[in-house]
Amino acid sequence: MPPGDLEAVSDRPDLYYVDTGMYDVAGYGAVYILDTAEPAVIDTGIGTNREYIFDALGELGIDALSYILPTHVHLDHAGGAGFLAEAFPDAEVLVDDRGVDHLIDPGRLIEGTKAAVDEMWPYYTEPKPIPADRIAGLADGDEIDLGDRTLTAYAAPGHAPHQLIFETDGLVFTGDAAGIYVAARDEIHVTSPPPQFDVQHCLDDVSMIQSLDPDTLCFAHFGPRDYDEGLLDGYKRGLIEWVEAIRRQRERQADDGAVIDHFVTNTDLTEIWGTEKGWAETRLNVRGVLAALDQGRVDGNGAS
Repeated sequence: MPPGDLEAVSDRPDLYYVDTGMYDVAGYGAVYILDTAEPAVIDTGIGTNREYIFDALGELGIDALSYILPTHVHLDHAGGAGFLAEAFPDAEVLVDDRGVDHLIDPGRLIEGTKAAVDEMWPYYTEPKPIPADRIAGLADGDEIDLGDRTLTAYAAPGHAPHQLIFETDGLVFTGDAAGIYVAARDEIHVTSPPPQFDVQHCLDDVSMIQSLDPDTLCFAHFGPRDYDEGLLDGYKRGLIEWVEAIRRQRERQADDGAVIDHFVTNTDLTEIWGTEKGWAETRLNVRGVLAALDQGRVDGNGAS
């Protein structure tokens, strides 16, 4: 699926997704479009290549959006929200209560993202602030009426405290709560970015998704996948093993820089997304676990 192409989700006549070509990588960043009575976009990309989203909406004949729904305010999910809000003046932006102020005034969000992604920042576009009267907060259990179906928001704070997932009619839009799905390998990779990654909350988030017993998982990274409880069980094991591997290397290495270098040197993510993104993803995720260790968000069993 080349970046920019619009793809229908199997057996879901009103659900589509588009690859935004995030970081110049195919198969990494997806935006979902619900062509419902009240049309909605779930996640918005980093703002770069936003024309892919506009073109996809045009291809579907959607000339008015009702809702723009970032799963959380990390800029790979919410960076395009302001541009979409500008293009669709009747749309309401809905995000976790804790993320609202960050999208109204994204200054701190920009600085935090620059610190987190480091050399990948040139791939981003500075987000456009969203007027306060165009955005509202959501809490766990809130419902969004799309006219012919209802989306339910569930708090999923492990990846970030401002993360929600959305569920409707057997679909779960996972944000980053179920990790990064690599379709070519049919496997999930851990996402553990700084500064607020919490492994126990991540485990709880995955268990919550399992309790919903969906038919399809719609991964922001990347694409739809038929639900498989065993796949998510494997992700939970992977989370614990990832934290423990970093903890062990911290005991062996001279400093945290050496810990990061160890994992960058040994990553296989370069085989999936290329050297630049593979190394950057690894550095980001190691740093997130190191921060969690420093802040006491994990115990001796890999969970807080």
